[in-house]
Amino acid sequence: MAIDREPAPYPWTPVDPLGEALHLLRMRGSFYCRSELGAPWGLEMPSFPGSASFHAVVAGEAWLDVPGTPPVCLRPGDFAVVPHGKGHVIRSEPSPVHTGRVDVLPQEMIGDHYSLLRHGGDGDRGVLVCGIVEFDHPTSARLVSLLPPILRIEAAAAAPGATAQVLALMADEARQVRPGGEAVLTRLADILVIMAIRSWVASDPAAQRGWVGALLDPQLGRALAAIHRHPERAWTLTALAREAAMSRSAFAARFTSLVGEPAMRYVSRWRMESAAAALRDGATVAELASRSGYESEAGFARAFKRVTGVSPGSVRRPAAAES
Repeated sequence: MAIDREPAPYPWTPVDPLGEALHLLRMRGSFYCRSELGAPWGLEMPSFPGSASFHAVVAGEAWLDVPGTPPVCLRPGDFAVVPHGKGHVIRSEPSPVHTGRVDVLPQEMIGDHYSLLRHGGDGDRGVLVCGIVEFDHPTSARLVSLLPPILRIEAAAAAPGATAQVLALMADEARQVRPGGEAVLTRLADILVIMAIRSWVASDPAAQRGWVGALLDPQLGRALAAIHRHPERAWTLTALAREAAMSRSAFAARFTSLVGEPAMRYVSRWRMESAAAALRDGATVAELASRSGYESEAGFARAFKRVTGVSPGSVRRPAAAES
């Protein structure tokens, strides 16, 4: 089957599949907090399933303790993400100190989604900008599932001054309420998370296997990029092998080996994950059924439930529900 070529909606030539995946990494901020702390201090972050927490150290030193992982020391300019929604502790020293749950400590609300927290003793001062974020796109969910328990970027290993400049902007936005403040904080967090993921991919051999390894593969990456760009197309194994410039049998075997599932199953799941994201953004079942090549809404709904385990109506925004 011939595949029509459409202008790529991504600013990369040639195709950069990992770059495109990072391009789709978008976060929705739930809450941001600027913490002004005096040693000894300790903050307990409760579990937030389906979310990620981040900590940006503006001043002082902090120790991040995630269950099952040795404590990590964060210094000024360092940025860390706890990507899997796990509860954890961040404190002024490596040994345990008294902690208070962040969500119940007294703090000054400076907006619907921002607060200023002053906590701790009379010792060395520390300043953190922390946040809780959710990821919106199916690419995000897949990438996040592969990340280690702590993902960090060290100021000393980053481009000179880059992390410090973004952190300074983030701290300034969290300090006061201004129009568009949440949007700015979310975009700055996007930048820092992408820098951290890029650093992880470059430095950890484990990051270069599996799905990320397939994105980096010169041949499989092109096929994955085509699926991600155009999930609505009537893909076949032959068409995908052509994208990868491989024989059908070699492509099928290599795809399954690296990605961990057959190519056509991946297409079906990606198509429905993308549809779920579109439904949450307000698309209708009728629109998605037509866009995906289904003859009826009922046929689309059956396929959606078979792949995702839920009905399309259950993931639509209430405000977008059809009358």
